[in-house]
Amino acid sequence: MDIEVGAIVTGKITGITKFGAFVVIAPGKSGLIHISEIASTYVSDVRDYLTEGQDVTVKITGIDQSGRMNLSIKAAVVAPVDEVRARPHSKPPAETTEPTFEDKLKRFMQDSDSKMSCIKQYSDKKGARRRGR
Repeated sequence: MDIEVGAIVTGKITGITKFGAFVVIAPGKSGLIHISEIASTYVSDVRDYLTEGQDVTVKITGIDQSGRMNLSIKAAVVAPVDEVRARPHSKPPAETTEPTFEDKLKRFMQDSDSKMSCIKQYSDKKGARRRGR
């Protein structure tokens, strides 16, 4: 099975969180579908769209240095022909290797959330020591 960025694969949902769902693609290979990549409409609760054990078709949108995969159900679904015709002013995607603004923003938000959680954990520990005096 080809596990590379841009591949469309089938996997099974193993866990659901408030920010997305974890999917196993192959033995030892899993990734996250962020809540923003589940449907083309606003998703307030992941459980409204997905359940544990459900088989889903996803597109691999990114793999970081740690081997974590970013997955998307939205990107795996091909837009119907009528929907494409309804957007006459849209341009075909440019063939570039440079990440799009949305990709850069998504990566920034993920990094920011990760850093903020580390800072919060550190400040909680630091505050507990001060209160203990």
